[in-house]
Amino acid sequence: MRFQIASSPHIAADVSVSSVMREVMYALIPGTAAMAWYFGPGVLVNITLAVGLALTAEALCLKARGRPLRPALSDGSAVLSAWLLALALPPLSPWWLTALGVVFAIVVAKQLYGGLGYNPFNPAMVGYVALIISFPAEMTRWLQPSVLASNPLDLVETLRVIFTGHLPAGLDWDALTMATPLDTMRTQLGLNRTIEEIRTSPLWGDFGGRGWEWVGNWFLIGGLWLLYRRVISWRIPVSMLGALIAISTLFYLYDPDAHPFPGFHVFSGGAILGAFFIATDPVSASNTPRGQLIYGAGIGILVFVIRAWGGYPDGVAFAVLLLNMASPTIDYYTRPRTFGHPPAHHERRP
Repeated sequence: MRFQIASSPHIAADVSVSSVMREVMYALIPGTAAMAWYFGPGVLVNITLAVGLALTAEALCLKARGRPLRPALSDGSAVLSAWLLALALPPLSPWWLTALGVVFAIVVAKQLYGGLGYNPFNPAMVGYVALIISFPAEMTRWLQPSVLASNPLDLVETLRVIFTGHLPAGLDWDALTMATPLDTMRTQLGLNRTIEEIRTSPLWGDFGGRGWEWVGNWFLIGGLWLLYRRVISWRIPVSMLGALIAISTLFYLYDPDAHPFPGFHVFSGGAILGAFFIATDPVSASNTPRGQLIYGAGIGILVFVIRAWGGYPDGVAFAVLLLNMASPTIDYYTRPRTFGHPPAHHERRP
């Protein structure tokens, strides 16, 4: 009697794209709730709008390509990309800004490359960079954290601003918004003020801006959960944050009046969100063990360089995209040697 034996692997892990995406979205919930608490219901409105638009754009692209809709729409990848992009947008972003970013992320950065698994760049960051370059004024209108806000908006007022652009009577943008901690630090240092003078403002907490650092703490909890569940490898977030801390520490020790404490770089802006939820994208990130360490460290160094001397206050999105571009080369030169085979030509010593 002949037995049919399937090819390896004979034991399949209970892991799928949809299960991984769900785990990541579960881990985003604490940080998202913290953002909504400190920056108002506009955060949740942006996420809802972005997710709906992402699924619509993905469905239209799949239909145009003659691909089945259900597998792609149910895997959660479009929802996760939209969610991450929405978290990077100011809470009162006009609806058309969110729509443009989502369409660019899903259509241009994902589907035009062939869909999930073929995109060389992180779609959410491509959408974000397209918006920050094209609409810098709208992308810098961040609300004051609730601990500092004197005119918080309710849900109805938030919806009116997002979909009509009309502010409540008696209020203007200057009364509602303020510069982010990274932007404030950058601007004040450009005016030759010292770190000690800058931090006398009530904007600051223990490390970063008030409200912002707590958002970072909750995203950190979600990131640690992903590590515990082994959804992501420790190499990318640890090397990214480690490199960011290391290089900022060197400059802080060299001139503490001109370079903020390393904790400021970790708990301000998108460093923690980027380290655990964006840089770890399995499609666009490096995949070899040594390559992931190089990839993460490169992102951390570039984040500091852009923050310190670049044209934008935060450099997470640009750093991730630049290392996305380099990840195939990094993987090529850090491939583990196959057991029983001699090292590749580029690995041989002269």
